[in-house]
Amino acid sequence: MLGPVILAASRSDKMRRLVSAAPGTKQVVARFIAGETVDDVVPIVSELSGRGLEVTLDVVGEDITTVEQSYAARDAYLELIGRLKELGLGARAEMSVKLSMFGQSLENGHELALANVRPVVEAAAEIGTTVTLDAEDHTTLDSMFAIHDELRKSFPQTGCVIQAYLFRTEDDARRLAANGSRVRIVKGAYKEPASVAIQDKPEIDKAYVRIMKILMDGEGYPMIGSHDPRLISIGQELARRAGRKLDEYEFQMLYGIRSEEQNRLAAEGHRMRVYTAYGTDWYGYFMRRLAEKPANLLFFVRSILTKG
Repeated sequence: MLGPVILAASRSDKMRRLVSAAPGTKQVVARFIAGETVDDVVPIVSELSGRGLEVTLDVVGEDITTVEQSYAARDAYLELIGRLKELGLGARAEMSVKLSMFGQSLENGHELALANVRPVVEAAAEIGTTVTLDAEDHTTLDSMFAIHDELRKSFPQTGCVIQAYLFRTEDDARRLAANGSRVRIVKGAYKEPASVAIQDKPEIDKAYVRIMKILMDGEGYPMIGSHDPRLISIGQELARRAGRKLDEYEFQMLYGIRSEEQNRLAAEGHRMRVYTAYGTDWYGYFMRRLAEKPANLLFFVRSILTKG
């Protein structure tokens, strides 16, 4: 069970330094991180859009410790939105934000995160796109959902993320489906205790299917975040049974993973969105990608050995 070990390492400053200094790290990080700056990522948005794919953009760096850093995170997203506006890419690219990056874990963090994310949501709406609030560890979710509800009063297109491995998620999905929310479902990529989260992978998959059905049968807009061919196929069948048209739900996959499948789904007429992360503080995001799939870790280790 390497996943929990890697997730624990994602919170370790010592491991951060070791991984960052490893000779093969840059090569592997480039597989999952689209670049470090807006200038790096904008051409990728244009290229993906040209292939019929849509994009959600994540400026990585949720491990902040000061109010000033939360303002810098807000400004980074506003800069991104400005560039998308200049290039006319607003309709093809939305934003994903982690509220921890906007100050959620700091003193008075709920109010700070809401104050920081609101101008980003407003700016996104002005260029014809929207924002999805990413789910983080279970202790942050009540705040995230409250901010989501508040933002939807003025910007009903604001989305949120739910995680199949949490026991609470089926109830969350029912509430969100009933009120017409845009909802991305993922399996979950944080180290959670057995008291709040399913630990057995087959049981997580079963929960994922149950939650997909709730969303497909509901009034909202489901966003299926998965690379699993079986879950994707089940999602298509559940959409068909629910009478949904191809533009009434979408699939989402990570940048750098299963690109051929992304192209195939788009070619079949599905809305296919690529979760594209960029920025300099990539460590936490990168480690969660390694934890999700052992093959990613093996790829990383081989790269280090061949570069050493």
